[in-house]
Amino acid sequence: MEIKEIHSFEAKSEEEFINIQNSLKNRIKLINSFNTEDINFCAGVDLAYWEKYGEQYGVCSIIVIDYKTKEVIENVHSYGKIITPYVAGFLAFRELPLVIEAARKLVSNPDIFIFDGNGYFHFNHMGIATHASFFLNKPTIGVGKSYLKINGTDFEMPRDEIGAYTDIVIKNEVYGRVLRSRKNTKPIFISCGNYIDIETTTEVILNLLDKESRIPIPTRLADLETHIVREKLKVN
Repeated sequence: MEIKEIHSFEAKSEEEFINIQNSLKNRIKLINSFNTEDINFCAGVDLAYWEKYGEQYGVCSIIVIDYKTKEVIENVHSYGKIITPYVAGFLAFRELPLVIEAARKLVSNPDIFIFDGNGYFHFNHMGIATHASFFLNKPTIGVGKSYLKINGTDFEMPRDEIGAYTDIVIKNEVYGRVLRSRKNTKPIFISCGNYIDIETTTEVILNLLDKESRIPIPTRLADLETHIVREKLKVN
């Protein structure tokens, strides 16, 4: 698929990271650029890491499924040395190079990308799902497995019923939702990435759940694949 070259990944300081985030932030559009009836393929994105000889490596897997049948359509991955160290709030600068490399290998054309990570639910509204959208030029969604506390704001637990949710409201703005994806299990934290609204984000995620896990099918499959590929690469 075609990838837009939005910026380089040579930035190394937090000041440079913030400047890039701020240059993109005003281009976020939390409105739908599509109809859900037109979704054919959905991609899940995840990464895994390992160390070798004191250096860190990563692998990114993208699994594309049929939105209606849930059949796997395509499976691609990329791997390489991690150049950018982890800095809280700037995960995209560390992971996007591998995400972009993997996305370039796709033959299919996913209508939407779902990330194991946050989107608009981020201190600067620029989680990896949002940041990636500008390169992919596709609607994106972030699905977090743990809560990111911003400005000391806690969340309200939704009812123990599949589909129940509470909004994550920080300074009178909805950053995302706490969604009950499975009964008697911890909720997930969903947020718009870009080119999508929160209601459609919720609808899409609910459509991609099954009884295997509390996280949606595409990111669960991508997570499993990253671990399989990582184990193969670690022995080489």
